[in-house]
Amino acid sequence: MFSVSFENLNRQIHMLQASKFSWKILIVLITGSSILSSCTKSEKETEAVYLQTEAFAKLGLPFSEAVQYGDILYLSGQVGDIGNVVVPGGIAAETNQVMKNIQGVLERNGSSMENIIKCTCMLADINDWAAMSAEYVKFFPNHKPARSAFGTTGLALGARVEIECMAYIKK
Repeated sequence: MFSVSFENLNRQIHMLQASKFSWKILIVLITGSSILSSCTKSEKETEAVYLQTEAFAKLGLPFSEAVQYGDILYLSGQVGDIGNVVVPGGIAAETNQVMKNIQGVLERNGSSMENIIKCTCMLADINDWAAMSAEYVKFFPNHKPARSAFGTTGLALGARVEIECMAYIKK
């Protein structure tokens, strides 16, 4: 923990006054040093964990299903597929399957839909935004994560929608 003797503090105050700095700078310096020194070793050495199920790994895709960094999960984009084939039925059916796929990834990795904090929605046709949103919102009855949406020129497997998200792992 950071500690300052009164003599040392007095010297620092006189030096700051002589150089016309304000008390605010001194407080920031002391507070900042205290915060940095109070971090535990594990907080300073957090490493990314690249997560994949065996089935996902067998697909040979060039990315992880999710990455955990500290208490946050970063999910790769999900499309509305079952076994590498997009579900039929248009944007509503695809969005429903995307959200179920996201839910599965989260639950396999210690989180849930309730813990999602941010989503990014990519649409093959931005005109599908309202229909996608109508299905998407059904998965968030208690909160609405921050969200961005944009149109693209194409998505994997010919999908109409792809959604990625970030969620925390509740301890």
